[in-house]
Amino acid sequence: MKATGIVRRIDDLGRVVIPKEIRRTMRIREGDPLEIYTDRDGEVIFKKYSPIGELGDFAHTYAETLSKTSGQPVCITDKDTVIAVSGVPKKELTEKKISQDIEKCMEEKTTYAAKGGDAGKYDVIDNNDKYSAGVIVPILSEGDTIGSVVFFSTDSTPKADEVEIKLAQSAAMFLGRHMEE
Repeated sequence: MKATGIVRRIDDLGRVVIPKEIRRTMRIREGDPLEIYTDRDGEVIFKKYSPIGELGDFAHTYAETLSKTSGQPVCITDKDTVIAVSGVPKKELTEKKISQDIEKCMEEKTTYAAKGGDAGKYDVIDNNDKYSAGVIVPILSEGDTIGSVVFFSTDSTPKADEVEIKLAQSAAMFLGRHMEE
């Protein structure tokens, strides 16, 4: 744990403000859920909560199934990081921050399907153009975006086909409904 040197007081309603610099650095947005941990030494720790991250092994198994069915590499993300990946080296992508392109698709709740050519090329993770997205479908649970299903493009000029789009949409819908139960 790293000290920031920032001190805040609790107000009369028991609230504490997380400074803007920390929210920006940690990618904490308005409405994001935070999990609260305490220990015996009196420490209180706030950790970003990822409902889709709770799926753990299930998400990995689902990504593997999608990858084997489609023949394409696949990853499942929460709102910030890749949580499950299949078809490419896991160490290169697991727990890496997703690209702003994927964040934008999730924020706008829109499906992205590559049409070919470099003009619409979306990277999967930040600062790494080695992996491009062919399809990105946000995972929605109770109207809120909680993650995404991403089919990678294996071509130098990504182009998504209808089967990949439908598989990604089905997977996103299934995972979203699974989280609602």
